[in-house]
Amino acid sequence: MVILMINVFMGLLLVVLVVFVLVALVLIGIYNRLVQLKVRIDNAWAQIEVQLKRRYDLIPNLIETVKGYAKHEKGTFEEVTKLRTAIMSGTPGERAKANDLLTGALKSLFAVAENYPVLKANENFKALQDELAGTENKISYVRMAYNDSVMEYNTTIKQFPTNTIASMFNFKESQFFEATEVERENIKVQF
Repeated sequence: MVILMINVFMGLLLVVLVVFVLVALVLIGIYNRLVQLKVRIDNAWAQIEVQLKRRYDLIPNLIETVKGYAKHEKGTFEEVTKLRTAIMSGTPGERAKANDLLTGALKSLFAVAENYPVLKANENFKALQDELAGTENKISYVRMAYNDSVMEYNTTIKQFPTNTIASMFNFKESQFFEATEVERENIKVQF
């Protein structure tokens, strides 16, 4: 009888140990998945920063090219330069706002260029404008990739049982890179 009780106790202890190990493995798997998703968001943000830096580097060349033709448009140049500096520091939300303002200021810069036909024909200006347009497209693409990563991460930390693990280890929702009201407005095309 004692041997039977010892065998039952050992069997029960083995079952409890197996369940404990399985639960631990599931918890480790969930935690590692959350870390992976968070790192993906960090990487996506780094890709945005790479493209913003590229734009940051292109803008002075573009401004200098336009300045030669439009010396009296000083306010536009100063605004673009100020926003160019603002976009390289701050939180993702502050940088997103500065990015939106810079996009509007660049539209003004190109509007200035429209008033100078000789400038529009300048090869340097055209090359810089093409580079900047390509960079803007890349920024748009990496913003979408960033938002996709944020969506997957935010969805994951809200689902059960991951939400329990996420709250235990202080995983918080990430912020989307969103368009401003100005960017949502219809573009007016005039000929």
